[in-house]
Amino acid sequence: MSSSSDFDAARIALGNRLRALRRQQGLTARSLAAICGWHESKISRIENGKALPSVQDLAKWTEACGAAPGTADELVVMAQNIELLYVEWRHLERNGLRRAHDQTRPLWISTQRFKSYSQCLLPGILQTEAYTRAVLTAIRARRAVPDDLEATVRARMERQQILNDRSKSFAIVLEEAALHYRLGDRQVMVEQLSRLITISAYSNVSLGIIPRTAGRSCMWPVEDFWLFDDREASVETVSALLTLKQRTEVSLYQDAFTRLHQLALHGSDAFPLIMAALPKDPRE
Repeated sequence: MSSSSDFDAARIALGNRLRALRRQQGLTARSLAAICGWHESKISRIENGKALPSVQDLAKWTEACGAAPGTADELVVMAQNIELLYVEWRHLERNGLRRAHDQTRPLWISTQRFKSYSQCLLPGILQTEAYTRAVLTAIRARRAVPDDLEATVRARMERQQILNDRSKSFAIVLEEAALHYRLGDRQVMVEQLSRLITISAYSNVSLGIIPRTAGRSCMWPVEDFWLFDDREASVETVSALLTLKQRTEVSLYQDAFTRLHQLALHGSDAFPLIMAALPKDPRE
């Protein structure tokens, strides 16, 4: 599964719809461009998924092609969904990390069943304050975003209150390697790993850890993702946040989570993996 390929496929699908409209009207790319007052290359870029048409572009296109009433509105919604599908971090975080965090608040409030997979970092909902601060400090430095670190840390800690809502369930799967990556000093990591054990005892939390020795022929590590009520998937890449809502795409992540969940150790069986990841006391 590739975030960029999903985005490209969605643009190509829209381009194919527009090409079909043009051909149904018997128009060449050159004649359509002339009617709309565009360069012919614009038609090619849109139809081949290289460019995303604006609302105005879609209105002109459908009018020139004599499309049925409502077609333009349908295509506008399709284009807007594509824009929401792939949002670069530099745009999402241009006003600070707190603003980006708050944009997801309605989704978290409305969701009842959460599923999460992580191969590198512990998910924010499980993090201690010190671990969160270390993660956000690194993000701020790497992406050069406005400094609202402490406000974002507070917001993330406030979100964790959702774990106390027993009407919501959380199924979380981690790669064992995520326990070993050092995001802070020994004290930070000891507190963080101890918190995992505490949270795993919550009646509405299922924590699974995939051992590094697990056979991976049926499912290898993939990008970190969240599933919200199995209706929407949120996938984090190096450059962007990918939001998937189409049933076929979400189902791929549902299947991936099921396979990863089956590879994991759960409950007390996972505790030895957590204990083994605890940093040794240098005085010992």
